[in-house]
Amino acid sequence: MNASITRKALLEPFQRFFQQETAGGIVLLLTALIAIILANSPWQEAYQALWHYHLTIGVENFSLSMPLHAWINDGLMAIFFFLVGLEIKRELLVGELARPQQACLPILAAVGGMAVPGLLYILLNPPGTPFSKGWGIPTVTDIAFSLGVLALLGKRVPLYLKVFLAALAIADDLGAILIIALFYSGNLHWEFLLPIGLIL
Repeated sequence: MNASITRKALLEPFQRFFQQETAGGIVLLLTALIAIILANSPWQEAYQALWHYHLTIGVENFSLSMPLHAWINDGLMAIFFFLVGLEIKRELLVGELARPQQACLPILAAVGGMAVPGLLYILLNPPGTPFSKGWGIPTVTDIAFSLGVLALLGKRVPLYLKVFLAALAIADDLGAILIIALFYSGNLHWEFLLPIGLIL
């Protein structure tokens, strides 16, 4: 009896915290702060080793083994973008972005938000200088942090602003993927891309 009461007393504050709308934003910002501190501390080598630790899931002949950071980048981030994409699709079909006039604004904002930082970078690092090829870096908006800050503000932010920023961040990320494919990768295989485009 005492053990169950103690367990309930320990878990209740956590349950209350994660039921709040701001919980995701707080956790994201705290973990980012911890990561910055660890990456710049005497424990930085152990911190880097943790992200390169190989995690294997599966059985002997049917398994997948990747570094921890790859599980996050290729697995969890795919789920994250899938969920955000579903939310945007719902808003485009029946929500705040259902009218073309409303849907155009975040797309145009994303184009401007990519073009202006990229052009400023090129002005400061003209072609031929050592860092001129890094112009693609400032064109990307961090969607997770954008949504995390909005979640932190909770109900003080109107729904349209949340949907607008999510749509802008997704359009920005799609643009960033195109930049990586066209300017930072090897040869493009149009024989694969064209059929996929037709299917889509």
